[in-house]
Amino acid sequence: MAPLFFGLFVLASPAAAQCRLALALALDISSSVDQVEDRLQREGLAAALTSDDVVEAFLAVPGQEVTLAVFEWSGRYQQDVILSWRKMASRSDIFAAAQRIAGSKRNYTEFPTAIGYALGFAAGLFEDAPPCLFQTLDVSGDGRNNEGFGPALAYANFPLGEVTVNGLVIGQGDDDLMGYYEREVIKGPGAFVEEARDFQDFERAMRQKLLRELMVRAVGALHGAGARGG
Repeated sequence: MAPLFFGLFVLASPAAAQCRLALALALDISSSVDQVEDRLQREGLAAALTSDDVVEAFLAVPGQEVTLAVFEWSGRYQQDVILSWRKMASRSDIFAAAQRIAGSKRNYTEFPTAIGYALGFAAGLFEDAPPCLFQTLDVSGDGRNNEGFGPALAYANFPLGEVTVNGLVIGQGDDDLMGYYEREVIKGPGAFVEEARDFQDFERAMRQKLLRELMVRAVGALHGAGARGG
């Protein structure tokens, strides 16, 4: 089914008009994620990116493309870029990015879950992003922060004020993980959490989340109900 796009897209400036969204995707590679689950994440993300409706959403506004980056995260200092900022201006751009993600391999296997440090890493990543009308970070994970400072301190100390942070919660190991992400992790206008039942369900959940994130938005859109301000 083709995606629905809501709102009128309003140009802010000639420079920003060339990019409507800088979207960074963060994949959890903490020790609770085994090799099979990690592979399901990478292949699931690649499949979601290349689904017809997501491709259509990427290319919905000709001349105002989306710029995409992907990184993996786990412990305090275990974050690595899988895909540097790349314009998704055509089907070939999207398929090339998906191929790179599907062919990537994790760099760490035995580190805990440091969400605050992942947010700090993302702040540096966005400093290198091209100028875009909107900035969105998407954090996927199967557990709560259990290493170093948490999301609240990250938001207080890193320049993420203009970044909307969404979440993708994986699995049922923590009955209130969805609530934790809603209370502690997501922030900004229209921020939301998508849930995957397990890693087998990651592709479906990622596809649904991407469709929401890629919706054409109006500059000055109202904050979503219940979303935390940044």
